[in-house]
Amino acid sequence: MPLRLITVSLSLVLLCTGCGFQLREDAELPPQMARTQMVIDNEYSPLARRIKVMLEQSGVQFVGGDQATAILEIPINQVAADVLTIGDNARVREYRVSHTVRFRLLDASDGTELLSWQNLRQAREISFDEQRILAGSREQEYLEKELVETISRLMISRLESVSIGAG
Repeated sequence: MPLRLITVSLSLVLLCTGCGFQLREDAELPPQMARTQMVIDNEYSPLARRIKVMLEQSGVQFVGGDQATAILEIPINQVAADVLTIGDNARVREYRVSHTVRFRLLDASDGTELLSWQNLRQAREISFDEQRILAGSREQEYLEKELVETISRLMISRLESVSIGAG
C-alpha cells in the first residue's frame, strides 16, 4: 500500500510540473504602492475588501492621505442586474448580472498617473425559475462573489503591469 501511495504521489507531481502548473505568487507591484491610499465610495464593499486583502498579501500597507506614496482611485464600482428575456406570462426568464469598475493609480508625491484610467466589466447570465426563488437568489450571490474575485484579479494584473512597464 505505501508503494502505491508513493507512486500515485510522484505521478501527480510529475503531471503538475509537466503541464506548467505553478502556485500563484505574490503580485509584483510598483514600489510606489508600498504605502497606498484607496479612494472608493464604500470601503466596506466586497470589491474594496477583496482588493485590500490581495494587495496586503503582496506587501502593500494601506495608510491615510498624508502618509501615502500611491493613491488607488476607484470612482466606479457598480453591480447591476439587467433583464434579458421575459416569458409569455410577463415574468423575467433570464437576466444578466454585471460588475463594472473604473480605476487608476497615482503617485501621491506629485500626482502623476502611474496607471491611467482602466475600465473593467464582467458579466454572467442567470436563468430565473420562479419555482426556485431561494436558489435563484443564492445563485446571484454566488455570481456576484465570482465577479468580485475576477475583477479583483484583473485589477491586480493591471497594477502589476505598472512595475513591468517601469522595469
